[in-house]
Amino acid sequence: MTSLELRRVRFDLDGDIPFIWNPQNPTFSVLTNAVSIIAIAFEKLIVAATREAIPLITDPEAKSEAEAFLRQEAQHANAHRQHIRALARRYPGLEQTLADAVRCFDRLTGTAPLDFRLAYAANLEATFTPYFKLLLDNEATLFAPGDERVASLFLWHFVEEVEHRSSALIVYDALIHNRVHRVRALPAILKHMNQALVIVVDGFNKHVPEADRIIDAHRALPALTPSALRRPRPAPPALAHLSNRQKSVAMLRILESQTPWHNPTDQPLPRFADRWFRRYNDGADIAHWYSAAAASR
Repeated sequence: MTSLELRRVRFDLDGDIPFIWNPQNPTFSVLTNAVSIIAIAFEKLIVAATREAIPLITDPEAKSEAEAFLRQEAQHANAHRQHIRALARRYPGLEQTLADAVRCFDRLTGTAPLDFRLAYAANLEATFTPYFKLLLDNEATLFAPGDERVASLFLWHFVEEVEHRSSALIVYDALIHNRVHRVRALPAILKHMNQALVIVVDGFNKHVPEADRIIDAHRALPALTPSALRRPRPAPPALAHLSNRQKSVAMLRILESQTPWHNPTDQPLPRFADRWFRRYNDGADIAHWYSAAAASR
């Protein structure tokens, strides 16, 4: 049986939510806002593909994992919808950006075979543990200085991604007994993800005034949009202050995650995740991570 837990958290996103939620790091703010939109669209694809796969899975443990994975991903999408809805109260055009991104993934759901969509989920999810470990290992500089309502949402999401790090690959392996096929799908996956991210950064630049977003959204993700390389005033990298060693190790592990022999279970995990789970189990207010921690001292 799966060990994944469904945690229903009510995040405090009813008030005014700034687009640059971490003023000390505008690039990271833009990057994570993009994650919110992509999460909604991508996790809709995951939920649809996993629902389609579950009746075909014969192994009871894999089926149990798939069902729990589906529930967690649906929770993530719902929470990020709250975030984008909050931003859209000030920037209504972001609702159209979200709709365009969702449509980009819906087209894939409607046209691509199940094996490709499961490979998409398995490949992308495999990158999350090394990347989110890098972020969570530096939680004090990336999240703590920002609006804790938004920071708390991303901390919750990222630790749960670490928790279900093996789920997408378990679902894939239960139906598609070909790890090489998963690797061969990677170029098409990257091409599609690039298309979705261009939609998002175009939408940010169109609908959020420069005075509020501070940087050109294309410059926050230059590797994804070749036209951004020709733009002036490059944005400071979101992770510029992290050590080169940390970033190199994370990149190596991300590359390894795309190999046929990758096993997410064996990945090094962020210590922060253990702290987060302990505090959640103790009944702490994890929707206000930093103020709740200060009050408990």
